Amino acid sequence: MARWLTRLMDAQRPWVKPFGDAVHRIDHAIFQAMPPVRDLLNGRWLGHPIHAVLTDAPIGILFLVIVFDVVGQPAAAGWALLVGVLAMAGAALAGLADYADTDGLSRERATLHATLMAVALVLYVVDGVARLGGATDAPASTAAVIGSVIAFLVLSAGAFVGGDVVYVTGNMVNRHAFRGTGTKWLALEPAETGADGSIPEGRPIRARLGSNSLVLVRNGDAILALHDTCAHAGGPLSEGHLVGDTIECPWHASRYRLADGRVVQGPSVYDQPAYEVRPRDGGGWEARRQA
Repeated sequence: MARWLTRLMDAQRPWVKPFGDAVHRIDHAIFQAMPPVRDLLNGRWLGHPIHAVLTDAPIGILFLVIVFDVVGQPAAAGWALLVGVLAMAGAALAGLADYADTDGLSRERATLHATLMAVALVLYVVDGVARLGGATDAPASTAAVIGSVIAFLVLSAGAFVGGDVVYVTGNMVNRHAFRGTGTKWLALEPAETGADGSIPEGRPIRARLGSNSLVLVRNGDAILALHDTCAHAGGPLSEGHLVGDTIECPWHASRYRLADGRVVQGPSVYDQPAYEVRPRDGGGWEARRQA
């Protein structure tokens, strides 16, 4: 079934890709102009993508519409539908903030996800209108009940594609989730050094620490180091630029404090692994991950 569903999603590419690219340009421009709003909706303040938190509410609430119809509580079904639609709107707003910094296959899947959710939202609004005007205690019409079932099936399909965005393409997943936290000192190999073996000052330098790539920034005698792979989408921080005491990712402009890796600007919601660096006995450098 998984292979069949994947082929079905891939078959939508002829319209999903151009449509998604067009919508993304507008969406990105809007949220790029409002970094505080983007950070709020991304969930940087929470340390967790807020869209994932909000999506559970409308799915659970809108399922109650069907339950209340079955048990003969039309008024309760109507209220559940209203609250569910409002919850969908809130989740959609957070999803648009994430979408503004989504690329590649993740964007294609997210476009299909958003389209299905928009169709479900329209179906629920139509269903709500169909329920208006009747007596408070009168059972919902057959058309209204069928409409809510169809809308929930579309909603479920959209939720499935949304899960694919996260679990298959890894969108908004912490790129350092499985990285070890060992504190053993290892030899550090900067990509470039001065004639005296010193690290150039005032600009990002890439370095190798065992199997890890780091970005180094020398500030006087202090050498600040973070993992080179951006926690948000894997961008190379060593190709970014310095902004005050932070480094900005070249892909989506997430900013991390060099001293401790704390994220100070989204779309990333995760902190960056930080490392200690010191001179090595006999020359050169060594580093270990901060506790």
